[in-house]
Amino acid sequence: MAKAKIKRLYLIPILSKALDVIELLEQDNTPLTLEDVYQRTNISKTSVYRILKTLVHRGYLAQTQNGQYRLVSRPRRLRFGFAVQSAEMPFSEAVAQSVTAAAAASGVELIILDNRYDPEVAVRNAEEFVAKRVDLVLEFQVEEAAAPRVAHIFKKADIPMIAIDVPHPNATYFGVDNFEVGYEAASILAQYAQKQWESRVDRVVGVGFREAGSFVQNRIAGAFDGIRDRFKDLTPDRFVQIEGRGMREASQRAMDEYLRVRNTGEHTLVAAATDSSALGVLDAVRKAGQEANFAIVGQDCIPEVVEEMRRSSSAIVGSISHEPETYGPRLIQLGISILRGYTVPPYNYAHHRVVTPDTLSDEDEARKDKARKPAHEGSAKPVPVGEPA
Repeated sequence: MAKAKIKRLYLIPILSKALDVIELLEQDNTPLTLEDVYQRTNISKTSVYRILKTLVHRGYLAQTQNGQYRLVSRPRRLRFGFAVQSAEMPFSEAVAQSVTAAAAASGVELIILDNRYDPEVAVRNAEEFVAKRVDLVLEFQVEEAAAPRVAHIFKKADIPMIAIDVPHPNATYFGVDNFEVGYEAASILAQYAQKQWESRVDRVVGVGFREAGSFVQNRIAGAFDGIRDRFKDLTPDRFVQIEGRGMREASQRAMDEYLRVRNTGEHTLVAAATDSSALGVLDAVRKAGQEANFAIVGQDCIPEVVEEMRRSSSAIVGSISHEPETYGPRLIQLGISILRGYTVPPYNYAHHRVVTPDTLSDEDEARKDKARKPAHEGSAKPVPVGEPA
């Protein structure tokens, strides 16, 4: 009769003993002495001593001044959820690249979901972040109506949130000062009208983004205030708002409708809530043969708008860059500060910069000068860190 085979257990005895020690300390959740561990395990005192010393050396245990041992909370890699506005929006994509690079540099694990410019998708993504047990969420969701629902999901799960560009309840805000960037846009428009049209302005059009709420609409409010400050004779009926939803096609359709009921030849200043809207307006006025009578300024300074500004005949005469490359480092650091318990301001404003054809020309000339200059010219002695240049 065949003998029954004995099932072998491929175990490492000393490792099993070390795990017994860790589990004992975890179960008691109080510091223990070498004698305590020895008395409560079936392990020789010599082995217990070596196990404890090894675990201290590897950072799993700490030894107090009176010789007791306790478990150490080992640092866990932070996990951030990042809900992008839409992978199809140039500014959103630029912010996503910046955040991804900053997270990698800081050792933060990043889970990215696309809100696809859809409030229902944003709500589902919020639920998925909760299921994945993220530590904090960077929420780029522009529908104001969906903001309370998204915020409520994170509040119930006790997950802190940073809202990008559009405020959400109970969230820390990060984005531009919308009224200020609107006012800066007005300055570009006013200077263009004064120089090119001898200050003759017939209409001022704001291409808004109502779904993003009053906060983003402040870009148009700021632009209108800035124009009124510079052209005090313009009556309220000269200011018109149309809805562009921050998108190119929607803005083109809205401007097509506007042009059908307006007189041709009116000198019109246009402040758009986004560069995508600015491009939509440009499409409409170009198709109607009215480009020479329009001056358009957008927000975000996306590459296609920069290329338009390089054309001397384009109606796009400026944009406000929100510096998306700075979003990532500041968002990741802000998130880490929140999780560490530091006090942070409720509103954190991104940097912005005025960009016009003139500033682009200056930048181009600076690059050419640098390329022409021999490598040894202009080199300076390195300045030690912390000393003035």
